[in-house]
Amino acid sequence: MSPPGVCVLLFATAPDAATAPDGAASVAQAYHTISRELAGTPGLRRNALLELVDSPGRFVVLSEWASLDEFRAWETGPDHRQVTAPLRPHQDRSAAAWFGVYHVAATYDG
Repeated sequence: MSPPGVCVLLFATAPDAATAPDGAASVAQAYHTISRELAGTPGLRRNALLELVDSPGRFVVLSEWASLDEFRAWETGPDHRQVTAPLRPHQDRSAAAWFGVYHVAATYDG
């Protein structure tokens, strides 16, 4: 088993269906675009797009990194802002914590 690393959570919201009928699809498209760009990034173990069951159109992007140092190296690197740009318009800044980096304190498998 790999040692615990860090998880990064980014909260996103789809545009209002009244103004953008494909709002949820635009969030998913941005996520997939970014994920393809991030393939092979050192330290990135996996990422997932989660949609809130009781509130369609509200999302969390979860990425799991092998270490805080590897995440910070990528975050402060030259490609970070350009690669993540497609999701930026969807960031849910209405929440107090719309973005966070969390140490994995404990895990259980299956």
